[in-house]
Amino acid sequence: MSGEGAAALAGRVVLITGASSGIGAAAARVFTEQGASVVLVSRREDRLRALVGELRAAGAEASHHVADVRVGEEVRQAVSHAVDTYGRLDAAFNNAGAGVEKVPLHLVPEADYELVMDTNVRGVWNCMTHEITAMLASGGGTIVNTSSVGGLVASSVAAPYIASKHAVIGLTKAAAVEYAPHGIRVNAIAPGLTRSEMVEQWFTLSPEAEQRAYSSAPQGRAADPREVAEAAAWLCSDRASFVTGATLAVDGGRTAW
Repeated sequence: MSGEGAAALAGRVVLITGASSGIGAAAARVFTEQGASVVLVSRREDRLRALVGELRAAGAEASHHVADVRVGEEVRQAVSHAVDTYGRLDAAFNNAGAGVEKVPLHLVPEADYELVMDTNVRGVWNCMTHEITAMLASGGGTIVNTSSVGGLVASSVAAPYIASKHAVIGLTKAAAVEYAPHGIRVNAIAPGLTRSEMVEQWFTLSPEAEQRAYSSAPQGRAADPREVAEAAAWLCSDRASFVTGATLAVDGGRTAW
């Protein structure tokens, strides 16, 4: 990594949700390597504590706050923790998300629909509400929301997830337009198949599913979580200073087919 890249987020205070595993945990490492102080948020405190310990051992500045993004007050407290600890909030990576078992739309249990929409849509809404409030108070900032290739194209037996990830892109565009005059940039990433904890478990249980997944990927593989995190870090940096309201596909060409 070049010196410029290594310092791309120097001095920035960044809040990361869904930080206990997968893309979120990778982002914690990438953002601190680029000079940021991070506040890690998820529901799994044991994992957050372990990751914060790892980052601090490497010389990074990190803290954690346990919160469920579906609950607005818990998100408000997480943002307040960031501001109280570091004095401001410069950037946020809203990465927490949920999926459920894939079944045809007319058979989706109401509870599954509510879980996906509450986490993926209300969760992003809650996060942006309180993050933007903090950023307005300090003169601007950057936000990156995690959508999915499912926010750009449809696939079968995944209607709630597809709907929720399209909604994330809509919220991203709306906020980008509304807050651009206030110095706040808002973008989304749309990851393709990524070797997250859930995907690794799926591949272990069904090796044939792994091969099927790779057959629909132009690069013939899944992303490492770090590859996705690098895209989010770029969008949060000044290197993307004229990028707002965009959705960056990090999918190995999946949506180009």
